[in-house]
Amino acid sequence: MLPISLCIFDLDGVIVDTAKYHFLAWRNLAKGFGYDLTEEQNEKLKGVSRIDSLDLILSWAGIEKSGEEKKLLAAKKNDEYLLLIKNITHRDLLPGVHEFLRQLISLGVKTGLGSASKNAKVILEQLGVSNLFDVIVDGNMTTKGKPNPEVFIMGAAMCLVPPNRTVVFEDAAKGVEAAKAGGMYAVGVGNESDLGEADLVIEGFEGFTYQSLIKKIAI
Repeated sequence: MLPISLCIFDLDGVIVDTAKYHFLAWRNLAKGFGYDLTEEQNEKLKGVSRIDSLDLILSWAGIEKSGEEKKLLAAKKNDEYLLLIKNITHRDLLPGVHEFLRQLISLGVKTGLGSASKNAKVILEQLGVSNLFDVIVDGNMTTKGKPNPEVFIMGAAMCLVPPNRTVVFEDAAKGVEAAKAGGMYAVGVGNESDLGEADLVIEGFEGFTYQSLIKKIAI
């Protein structure tokens, strides 16, 4: 049996960078009620569900909204986001991701997507990589957001792989926390200063292989 039998990937910031589109959509929404969302604040929305992100923005702005108003605002943000990402293609995959996924499949390692995004399947279709994942778990299937490990535990269970043979690739501290809480190995994708709790931090997937993964995490 392979020491790591399943690799689960977050979507935004790991497979594709749609953070700029989220930021634009949230910022425009916030401007509608007179608040200027900063890039620093936007960083705190990484890996956070849509409604929880809206709650954070409203709290920063000192504004209260009813449950129904929040639903309408969240839907408005999502509509703008979908328009912004309409032209995403295979070319928008982050460097090295496609090659790494192909290598995992050739070795018999299962692949999964674990994302809070409710648009994950749409984005994967536009990227042309839906067929590279054995399982896709998104925000439509879960009730608890990261750092709760629900999304990753569900993915591992669907693939019939135990947590201790699963690696999660995440670009957000909350995602790393969720992977560790689920008893899985966590690989941070990005800056070590932001992802220090991960078992391993990489800048990206260019030149990264399954063999280097096994060598660098303690199994």
